[in-house]
Amino acid sequence: MVTTSSAEKFLQGHRIVVVGASDDPKNFGGTIYRALRDHGYATTPVHPTADTVAGDPTHRSFDTIFAPIDGVVVMVPAPAALEVVRACVERGVRNVWLFKGIGAAGAMSDEAVALCRDNGINVVEGACPLMFLEPVGIAHRVHRSVRHLSHALTT
Repeated sequence: MVTTSSAEKFLQGHRIVVVGASDDPKNFGGTIYRALRDHGYATTPVHPTADTVAGDPTHRSFDTIFAPIDGVVVMVPAPAALEVVRACVERGVRNVWLFKGIGAAGAMSDEAVALCRDNGINVVEGACPLMFLEPVGIAHRVHRSVRHLSHALTT
């Protein structure tokens, strides 16, 4: 279950890595990356084959980022997401957002959530960061309201 408090805690960080971001219009990771960057976050994209995202150079893997990291948004499918969470544990990352869009598992898995919890990582268990990134657009406000009404989002 997604909690508003875990999302707010995640967004308090300034240096955020987006794993799975690309310029492919079908890839929502690029949208998340640009939104965070445009809201003033120091963002770093990670993609194994892309050279840039939104004109910014990418890292091929999470392991090549040497700057401090406040949080990681995981935008890859669940099997790959588990590996990213393992890398976050090794790196000492304290905040992980496991993306989940409407109607798809996304980065979410019980194993990834358990790995975060077992290692004291604040984990946002699904949902989209744009539901919490102020000012929230109308579509994401509606999405957040629906999640509240269905009890899939709590405080």
